This record gives sequence, C-alpha cells and structure tokens, in this order.
Amino acid sequence: MSVINVENLNKSYGKLKVIDDLSFSLESGKQIVIMGASGSGKSTFLYMLGGLEKCNSGKIFVGGKEITKLNDDALAKYRNREIGFVFQFHFLLPTLTCLENILMPARLGKLDTKVVKKYILSLAKRLDVDDCLSKYPYQISGGQQQRINLIRALSLKPKLLLCDEPTGNLDSKNSEIVTDLLLELSREFGTTLVVVTHDDDVAERFNHRMHMVDGILH
Repeated sequence: MSVINVENLNKSYGKLKVIDDLSFSLESGKQIVIMGASGSGKSTFLYMLGGLEKCNSGKIFVGGKEITKLNDDALAKYRNREIGFVFQFHFLLPTLTCLENILMPARLGKLDTKVVKKYILSLAKRLDVDDCLSKYPYQISGGQQQRINLIRALSLKPKLLLCDEPTGNLDSKNSEIVTDLLLELSREFGTTLVVVTHDDDVAERFNHRMHMVDGILH
C-alpha cells in the first residue's frame, strides 16, 4: 500500500522551474534516498511532502490524505502528528534543555508529555544520549545534537520521516552512526523514510535510490 502518491507536481519560483510535472509513489515502510546536485529540486520536493512548501499545481497524497488541499491550521497539525523532520542543522533551541527540545512537538500538539517522555527516555538510552537530556545543546557534541534531533523527530511516532542532508554537518564516523540509526529505527517502527543527500556514502546504505535532475525524479 502506498503511503505517498504524488500526481503531476509543479513548483516554480518566478521563472525558475524547480519541480517539473513530477509523479511519484512510495509504499508504506519503504526507505528511499534521493540524490541530486544543488538546485536540482530535491529539498523543495521534500519540503512539499512535509507541508512546508506549497506547489503551484498537482496533488500530494500522504496516507490517503490530500495535503495540497489543507489549510494552514490543518497543515500545522499534519506536520506535528504525522511527519518527523531531520535537517542538516538541528534547530535545537539554545535556551531549552535537550529533553525540553525533544518534548516541544508533544507540547505543541497538546499531548500527554508523561507518556511521550517514557518513550523518549527509552530512545535516548538506546542512542546513548540519555546523559545529555538535562544538558543544553551547546554542552554536547554535534553528533549528540543530531541524535537528540532524531529523537525529537521520532517522539510522536510519525508515519513519515523526512531528512534533508541529515549528516551534512557530521564527521564520517557520526555520519555512519546517524544513517544506521535512521535505517534501523524506521524499519523497527514501520516508518516510511525519505532522505535527501548528496553524500555517496550515505546513499550506498540504501537499497532504493533515486536521482533528481532538473526537477524530475529518475
């Protein structure tokens, strides 16, 4: 069963066409990496899947829901409840502890943080960052920050995990660790994983690879 269905998607910024009549589908629980040169449209496509960017025309269905028809309030709820985001830059708030950062999606979604916290603690222990939870982001390493970011993305058990250059700021060792964690956790929880990268080493760890060229997926 497909979790993502994209039909004739188009996106332009002025006269610059970024996504060109793109159609695409992805089965639930699959893991895919999208590669492409800078400016090829891969990140824009990812942001549209996540409801962060709007298309000029076309349709995007996620879990049977047409997100291209959602208003701003419905899109915010969609992003909070159904999507996990992992970016190159972790965007952890410096004035909050790591635990407070991880709990932010639950609080924004007005969910029971006690239930979510239990799940978070188990993930933090597994990812070897349980001793970081009471610290502030500036007190931990880049690799630890990205693992905290990953826990935050997974905290509400999203259907879809979208990652834009998730290892872009990491050294080779931490890059391998984070990539393996993404693959392992998405398999375990049945989360559909879409990763955008230009890193060949990251891409080689995926069984399903596609390339974005001039706004078209190959």
